[in-house]
Amino acid sequence: MIERKSTPASQGVKDELVFTKRNYQLLLISIAIVVLGFALMSGTTDIYDTRKTLIAPLVVLFGFGFGVYAILKK
Repeated sequence: MIERKSTPASQGVKDELVFTKRNYQLLLISIAIVVLGFALMSGTTDIYDTRKTLIAPLVVLFGFGFGVYAILKK
């Protein structure tokens, strides 16, 4: 068997995840917000309704912005 020697550079390295549990929770919330926005856009009645042309796209954009925040939060 070949035995690996540890180098001084690799001794101080911890196995640390990039995201915390809180980041994943925020990401799931942002995905839910985006899905809600797309659900608000769905339907066959009155394609020019304020809900479909204004509110739903703003909800989707907010969801994507919240997702960016969830990724960048330290």
